[in-house]
Amino acid sequence: MNYSKLSSATIQGIEAMKIDVEVDFDNRSVFNDIDVVGLGDTAVKESRKRVKSAILNSGFSLPHGKYVVNLAPGDVRKEGSMLDLPIALCILASTGIVQVSENILAIGELSLNGEVKRVNGVLPVLLSLSERFNGTVLIPKENEEEAKCVKGLDIYAVESLRECVEFLRGDRALKQIEYSGIGNTNVEYEIDFSDVRDHEMVKRAVEIAVAGFHNILMIGNPGSGKTMIAKRIPTIFPPMSEEEILETSKVYSASGYPGIVKLRPFRSPHHTASTVSIIGGGTNPRPGEISLAHNGVLFLDELPEFKRDVLEALRQPLEEGIVTVARAKFTVTYPARFMLVGAMNPCPCGNLGDPKQPCVCSPRDIMRYRKKISGPLLDRMDLVINVPKLSFEEMMKKPEGEKSSSIRERVIKAREIQKRRFRDTHISCNSQMSHRMLRRFVQLDEKSE
Repeated sequence: MNYSKLSSATIQGIEAMKIDVEVDFDNRSVFNDIDVVGLGDTAVKESRKRVKSAILNSGFSLPHGKYVVNLAPGDVRKEGSMLDLPIALCILASTGIVQVSENILAIGELSLNGEVKRVNGVLPVLLSLSERFNGTVLIPKENEEEAKCVKGLDIYAVESLRECVEFLRGDRALKQIEYSGIGNTNVEYEIDFSDVRDHEMVKRAVEIAVAGFHNILMIGNPGSGKTMIAKRIPTIFPPMSEEEILETSKVYSASGYPGIVKLRPFRSPHHTASTVSIIGGGTNPRPGEISLAHNGVLFLDELPEFKRDVLEALRQPLEEGIVTVARAKFTVTYPARFMLVGAMNPCPCGNLGDPKQPCVCSPRDIMRYRKKISGPLLDRMDLVINVPKLSFEEMMKKPEGEKSSSIRERVIKAREIQKRRFRDTHISCNSQMSHRMLRRFVQLDEKSE
């Protein structure tokens, strides 16, 4: 019997766990099969068919016998197809085709012709390994961009199983991926607040909300510009720091979005979205919209039309900045520090307060419509602003609005003041203050009271 072992990793939430891949090959067995054990999901169990085809189509032989693949530790659930490559390498090592060890860590999905395909979660895996792994790391070529943001690891990108084997044999040289950092974080947006004419009071409220990372609710008639304003809110945020970029990119990498996220997230789910899609979770937990909006904006248009349980589920993440999904055998935690921007009509028909369109709603209809948003959720809306509707003639008379860059400069100055104010605490924005901090930092004089 022949035995081989190398390292790999699996994702739990947005955190990575190092695992061991072991293969025992028994050429005396009458069975000719690959058996995978170690609490793998369906994708892991199906990998044996992909691996077998990839090995044969890469030009390697697979001797007759039984291959037992063990994924340790056995009490940790393994998900996805990133274990294809390490399983294939271990099988080849057990037959003497290549040599592997625990100092080699591999992740990657295999196609039937032996190509190494992109997988989700490479960035969180590499960031986790950078602190506690000193060997060689093999990743898919398509995930190379994420690897350039991680330092402290010897990372190589491979395109095929054969290329990987030749590299480990010493028959092929591969260039090590060099750390290049995040790069320029001052990105340009295609939209600008100068597109919004008039609405100076609303833009001032939005500026205050962004400066303190406060939640805001906009109420106005259809066509008043609520959505247009909301979409431009990320353009006045300060540029993302390197820490924020890596935090956000980890969430997106685990969710299947490639690359490094440098733009402030702006998520606008439809009002028919389920609780799981907004909050996160599922049978195999995945980040929801609130986590994809981490360090950015979650915009809920037509706020009263969202299901009541969806809106109520937002309350705890808004307070804590994280969301925890509990399952029978494990618990995952996702970051969820976002700015909530809500928009709604003043009444069901939307014409309440419109000088040109009469409202057809009864007082009872209006009350029922507004009660769809609970008091506790409204309490978490730090600013509520009315957005008046302008006629075409009024709009054309108004000059072009202030540019986002000018507003952003004031927001950055306000953030710097807050950083100095909270330099001895664990927070950085006014919205994060506790009751004790309010008494400490926000003291009103007699005239203000």
